[in-house]
Amino acid sequence: MMQDVENIVNGQKLFLKPEYQEVLKNKKEFEGAAGAVAPEKVAEIAEWTKSWDYREKNLAREAITVNPAKACQPLGAVMVGLGFENTMPYVHGSHGCVAYFRTYFTRHFKEPTPCVSDSMSESAAVFGGLANMKDGLRNCNALYKPEMIAVSTTCMAEVIGDDLNAFITGAREDAEGELDNIEIPYAHTPSFVGSHITGYDNMMKSTLEQLNPTRSERVEDEERINIIPGFEPYLGSLREIKKISKLFGDKIIMIGDHEEQWDTGAGKYSMYAGGTSIADAKTAINAKATISLQKYSTVATAKTIKNKWKQTYETCNPIGLSGTDAFVMKLAELTGKDVPEELKLQRARLVDAMQDSYPYMHGKKIAIWGDPDFLLGMVSFLIEMGAIPTHIVCHNAPRKGWAEDMAAIIEKSNAKDEINVWPGKDLWALRSLLFTEPVDFMIGNVYGKELYRDTKIPLIRIGFPIFDRHHLHRYSMSGYEGALNLLTWITNGILDQLDEETKDIAETDYFFDSVR
Repeated sequence: MMQDVENIVNGQKLFLKPEYQEVLKNKKEFEGAAGAVAPEKVAEIAEWTKSWDYREKNLAREAITVNPAKACQPLGAVMVGLGFENTMPYVHGSHGCVAYFRTYFTRHFKEPTPCVSDSMSESAAVFGGLANMKDGLRNCNALYKPEMIAVSTTCMAEVIGDDLNAFITGAREDAEGELDNIEIPYAHTPSFVGSHITGYDNMMKSTLEQLNPTRSERVEDEERINIIPGFEPYLGSLREIKKISKLFGDKIIMIGDHEEQWDTGAGKYSMYAGGTSIADAKTAINAKATISLQKYSTVATAKTIKNKWKQTYETCNPIGLSGTDAFVMKLAELTGKDVPEELKLQRARLVDAMQDSYPYMHGKKIAIWGDPDFLLGMVSFLIEMGAIPTHIVCHNAPRKGWAEDMAAIIEKSNAKDEINVWPGKDLWALRSLLFTEPVDFMIGNVYGKELYRDTKIPLIRIGFPIFDRHHLHRYSMSGYEGALNLLTWITNGILDQLDEETKDIAETDYFFDSVR
């Protein structure tokens, strides 16, 4: 018997038991008999994939993605929906897609993710999903009693051209008044275009446009400032930004605040937790200004705010020392207030800590990947610490502006000639870069785990998603406190590797010190 109900064995140890090893052996023999490639040939090809010859072919790929460093549009749209109070994200498409979005977020945040689907099937793919939406919206309202339903789409609905505006209008007419008091903003979010940050942008833009009155009805509030966080997977960052904003005034409001939704405490479960109130969302047009913390997650939203609302629009990226300085000074400028002493003290502590850790980070070569705004902030911080971000991979790099913004940051580095930017490349391309031009460390999400296994280059987990470590999302990576967290994670990752490299007695332990 492979498992005993009275003595459950950990999975990792269970598969080492003789009976499981026998099963695995038989499986390999069966696959070999079916014509699997000889192990020697596999090893030969694997070695070739580490070469410069393979690298040239790998980087020339255009028609195929291997190991993407991005997700699809509806994922970002779901995050927007969960950033508003009593709101249910609703995805018009297949049930399997929505199951993916829920599990993706749940594995990262270790919390349930509310989200519904109207479960389009084969027949809906042929005849359209109107019937699904009519039933789905009424069922969603009846079962979950939301104040707002945020509708987005999957590939299936987009390929056949379902018209959300017409469908939602038809669903309201057929609902016999059941949906009359429900806000239903919607956005088309085709997965075959853009990435999760595009979906975030499309949903945020549509939500703000559909909830707010026309420009002629605007009544400006000189004390009101909106902050749009962007696709932010670090809930501690949302807390930190709100804490900093509170020091400058009570009318600085985060639009799309998903912090509490994925960070509820023990006890009775609540499907809706926290979020920007619908009332605040409906008066966003009246603010004096809006600050986006992720420029490239809000490109379309920015056009609405600047061109339709005629509102002051600013972008800040409060990651690292200079990024946080810019955010704090922008708040001071917009509110007309001095920088609080509390923030000055936080900054002084960060600078002191950076001085302590600088000798260990200086000169370290690092490969890093992630979303456009994440990379702008992180690369700036690494350069502040004297590190060399040798390979910067941004699979979902925007076509306009981002490369120039990154180039301006890299220009500040004394080692700028050693820094390479790879827009549009995936993690399989990064694998070739790591074998041909190795670095000291990698910074990225959980999908760097396979790169670590292949290259043996240590991985420092910062980014999204992170499935295989717990509670990192609860920390901030924004603000002075967030920069201190980044400094701690990266420096201690470097020191862990230093211990690993100097632990051999009478060989390398001359530097196996108890004080670093």
